[in-house]
Amino acid sequence: MLNILIADAHAVVAEGLESLLKNKFNIVGVVHDARSLIDTAQATQPDVIVTDISLPGLTGLDAIRRIREVQPQSRIVVLTVQDDPQIAAQAFRLGSSAYVLKTSTGDELATAIQQVGCGNAYLSPSIAKGFINVLLESHNETRKSAVNLTVRQREVLKRLADGKNMKEIAHELNISPRTVESHRYEMMEILSVTTTAELVQHALRLKLIGS
Repeated sequence: MLNILIADAHAVVAEGLESLLKNKFNIVGVVHDARSLIDTAQATQPDVIVTDISLPGLTGLDAIRRIREVQPQSRIVVLTVQDDPQIAAQAFRLGSSAYVLKTSTGDELATAIQQVGCGNAYLSPSIAKGFINVLLESHNETRKSAVNLTVRQREVLKRLADGKNMKEIAHELNISPRTVESHRYEMMEILSVTTTAELVQHALRLKLIGS
């Protein structure tokens, strides 16, 4: 049985979710603010976290980012009234595995939790079309931005993909490790990623470097 942590700013909603889900999952905690969510996630190490994207203590989607930093093995199901595909896309970029609207049925929420517990993703069908359009637009913009990578940045990127560290790359290109780090950071900004692994994966998908 999956271990579930529930977070919602409204106590009555959180308690309702607990009653709805407790027969199908093991509820390890119910919290109402971002700080408690982060602390409880670290303490209980749940399989799945069901959370709204607006919690006291952190604005917007920052809670998702923090959870992914401190508890990366927990899957995140966003449960929200926000039916904006742009927000859904941002939630997925930050590390959520599912985006479920609060207008959904209890069965749909349970399905989403079970799906992410198995390593899959889930998105409420009512915003799926808009979500796909947002991803396509974002992909096209990223490809356009990627064209602006300099020759030196591509040289650094190729060596990162080969698994070389900053000092090794600096030595090969006869530049300082600080300059290598600067190129890496600039490429991450251009390609809208947050880690070196994502940078390399994104570059491979865009065929900026060979596999």
